[in-house]
Amino acid sequence: MIKIPLTVIGAELLRNELQRLKSVERPNVIAAIAEARSHGDLSENAEYDAAKERQAFVEGRIAELEGKLSNAQIIDPKELDADGRVVFGATVDLEDLETGDKVAYQIVGDDEANIKLGKISVSSPIARALIGKVAGEVAEVMAPGGIREYEVLEVRYI
Repeated sequence: MIKIPLTVIGAELLRNELQRLKSVERPNVIAAIAEARSHGDLSENAEYDAAKERQAFVEGRIAELEGKLSNAQIIDPKELDADGRVVFGATVDLEDLETGDKVAYQIVGDDEANIKLGKISVSSPIARALIGKVAGEVAEVMAPGGIREYEVLEVRYI
């Protein structure tokens, strides 16, 4: 099995979603199916069809989350000792050499990525360009508008 890298926070978010699906969504779907069945003929019952479709989605998501969590390799950035190198879980302060803009990104798993929160996927082009770099080095990133250069200002393990 392929290990799926997750930060401690990302694993907790997936566990919370799984718990909600099992304890709230699944019972709601079962109740909706029972309600729709009580309306009689199932062959032309749109409520029943919608409830069964929702049940399939919920059960599929539960299976997906259980699979990811069982194959998760949970990494705590605070416990990393990467000698100042950019690795999974690290938070990286960057400067765009063209515009002078400064940004900070944490490199996380695919399920945790949220650019608005400054979390980028380990499989994204910018994260792949940053992996292994140290403060002072420049990473070249192939962006839709061409090659962008970012200087690594600081690497933090928080």
